[in-house]
Amino acid sequence: MNFTAFKARIAEAGPERRRAGRSPIELDAKMRELGASGVDATILNVSERGFMAIADAHFDVGARVWLILPGRRERANAVVKWTAGDRIGAEFAEPVSLEVFRG
Repeated sequence: MNFTAFKARIAEAGPERRRAGRSPIELDAKMRELGASGVDATILNVSERGFMAIADAHFDVGARVWLILPGRRERANAVVKWTAGDRIGAEFAEPVSLEVFRG
């Protein structure tokens, strides 16, 4: 899905499309597809249910990824829900406490 189609889909869904509000953040992290090497990423926003990031690699929609926060033991499993260029949106497999991101 290209970015224009993605924006149109968001507009159609309206504000109720998300189950939880997103908090803006700029946090360096690593992402890796299950069974692959990690790549650098920057998390741009996050909620208990998902995140948006810029990543230094291509991820396919439906890919399962680990989000790893440097210097912390926590990591979260997520499924990529959309991509637009170097940006991805993913939904956590289990809700995540936002305290993990406030480090």
